Amino acid sequence: MLKIHQLFLRTFSLIFIAILISLSIVTYFWSKNIYLNQIEKNLIQNIDTLSIVLNDLKNVDNIIKDLHSQIELRITIVDEKGNVIAESDKNKELLENHSNRKEILEAKDFGIGKSIRYSTTMHKELLYIAKKVNINKKIYFIRMSDYTDNITDNFMSLAIQIFAFITFFIIVAFLASYFISLKIKYETEAILDFLTQLSSKKTTSHLESSFTLEFHKITKILNKVAIKLKKKEKQKAKQNAKLKLANRQKDEIISALSHEFKNPIAIISGYSETILNDEDMPPSIKRKFLTKIHSNSLKMSDIIDKLRLTLKLEEGKQEIILTATSMKKLIEEIISDLNDNYKNREIELIGEDIELKVDSTLISMAISNLVENALKYSEDKVSVEITSDCIRIIDRGIGIEENDLERIKQKFYRVSKNGWNNSLGLGLFIVQSILNLHSFELEIDSVHNKGSEFSIKF
Repeated sequence: MLKIHQLFLRTFSLIFIAILISLSIVTYFWSKNIYLNQIEKNLIQNIDTLSIVLNDLKNVDNIIKDLHSQIELRITIVDEKGNVIAESDKNKELLENHSNRKEILEAKDFGIGKSIRYSTTMHKELLYIAKKVNINKKIYFIRMSDYTDNITDNFMSLAIQIFAFITFFIIVAFLASYFISLKIKYETEAILDFLTQLSSKKTTSHLESSFTLEFHKITKILNKVAIKLKKKEKQKAKQNAKLKLANRQKDEIISALSHEFKNPIAIISGYSETILNDEDMPPSIKRKFLTKIHSNSLKMSDIIDKLRLTLKLEEGKQEIILTATSMKKLIEEIISDLNDNYKNREIELIGEDIELKVDSTLISMAISNLVENALKYSEDKVSVEITSDCIRIIDRGIGIEENDLERIKQKFYRVSKNGWNNSLGLGLFIVQSILNLHSFELEIDSVHNKGSEFSIKF
């Protein structure tokens, strides 16, 4: 970011360069056109003179060479078929047919033709003028050409004079603007320093400026703003602290509830809708559905209680209730509930039953969360393996990148760039909190795009 005086310097430098380049281009083409028009007139006059002298083509080569030595112009005579009859600068036998040359074609149609091009024979840019003449009742074309590089010498002297004139006035204007920019620089720096102190909540001195009316008004307004901000700063600090605490607590509760209520609500909604839509449903099936609805409503109630309990436990205000629980039976209930929501997916339970002293509702919540995540982020079957020292949930899904493994257990952390969004960022945090309460550990082994393994170590 440039300062004002630097911006002025750069802007005027660019303007100066642009003017010089523009004038150079305009002057160059203007001088070149004048010079080329003069060359064109001279060539036409010389062609007219030569056409009068050439009553026939006897000794034409000698005539052309003598004329070339006097006027130092390239002279070429071409017949109606484009063959070179005479050439002043090169061996005519080596020259190709000229019938397709632009100046010859124009001369055929209009009597006189011209073109400017680079000559591979002379290795220079030339202006060619060709005129159709009648010699001994036959049509020929007399072509003369001159070099265009003489324009450079004429242009340089004119350009130097123009550049010196423009440079003088631009330098004068630049110096005047530069001194004004320095004054503006001092005024703006004073204002910026005042605003910096104001933004950092430091005590600011009174700001004054009499350079221009605009600066005077700006400083006056800034002084009023500083006074008002000082009065409100203490009140805002207290209010912000209270709002941040309240918002954080609200977001945590809402996020946890929306995440954990999703599966029970889906089951209750699905069974309720089936019962309402099927009036002829057998009583046994209806009872089974109502039992599922009742059990999931109780689970929702348990979730609310346990979420409240988790918050209290996190603060060290309440203890968990441990009971001997069959892990195989508990996991079978989890699989049964998840199968209702993931009907086309296979959940495989491997291993023998073990009994652990756990809070069954909290552990069920943790295992269900891990299994459901495995279902969400994989398409193959999900395996739940019970061993003597751990419970493993294995999937062959999208996996988790290595740099995300350490942070994925943090509250609100989401791996959204690869689709592994960890629900609302609370799922694994809740799992980890529940396992910590039981003195269990959660280990995660994952390979990106190959799958993951979540192990609950006892």
